[in-house]
Amino acid sequence: MKINAEKFCVREGTKVRLKGWPTRVEDFYRSKDHYEKILAAHVEELQGLQNRFYAHHRYALLLIFQAMDAAGKDGAIKHVLSGVNPQGCQVFSFKHPSTRELEHDFLWRTTQCLPERGNIGIFNRSYYEEVLITRVHPEILAAEGLPGECLGEKTWKHRYHSINELEKHLHRNGTRIIKFFLHLSKDEQRERFLARIDDPDKNWKFSRDDIAERNHWKQYMRAYEACLSATSTAHAPWYAVPADDKKNARLIISQVILDALNGMKPSFPKVDAKRKKELQAMRRLLVK
Repeated sequence: MKINAEKFCVREGTKVRLKGWPTRVEDFYRSKDHYEKILAAHVEELQGLQNRFYAHHRYALLLIFQAMDAAGKDGAIKHVLSGVNPQGCQVFSFKHPSTRELEHDFLWRTTQCLPERGNIGIFNRSYYEEVLITRVHPEILAAEGLPGECLGEKTWKHRYHSINELEKHLHRNGTRIIKFFLHLSKDEQRERFLARIDDPDKNWKFSRDDIAERNHWKQYMRAYEACLSATSTAHAPWYAVPADDKKNARLIISQVILDALNGMKPSFPKVDAKRKKELQAMRRLLVK
């Protein structure tokens, strides 16, 4: 099933207002079995594309996932990329920066983890934390030890500029970037938090910090609006994925990735006449 995922793309220059952006849309599936069938088809297609992408070895693909807590980032990565060969895929989860990382500019730690050509890199949270959580919690920015002239409202404008320039540089050098914001409603987050408390197997997922961050919901929404508005570009677009229904979100995400990989037209390297001759000579040695 082909899903029109482009309607969830934040077009360059769009002034994002998340209050008007849906957290739930009409289902792309008729039943659980239908959902599993569509996702399985997506995973199978993705597996074949990744094999050619790895062999083609011309592009790299970076997938960035950002969201509020309990939006389903981990589940989306697990289900959508379940068929991907680990040899050509790496997942990085960025938590609080270490003391060493704080000694460098805000892009340093993630730049070291960028995917190689032929590989798919996944950032579960990313350098975008530095214009999201640091904007909601200025004390984090203050702890980074920046000189005074780097602080103030211009900080965010400068960081957006740095991010856009980095992503332009990566695009010019063959790295394609897709960014997913899993747009979860506050009510749905509440239900998922309650489920984590009520289900003993999910207790480990919940902490008091989750409640503390929930109290900053409006500030986070404003930070996301500013971020998406300033950094969604034609070469590195954001997709604001309705995330109240995890199944729908996974189908949208998988379709976006499929569209991106198909757009790069990956193919297995062609074998010229000389190479064919060499292969036949080696074959004769093997069948002696």
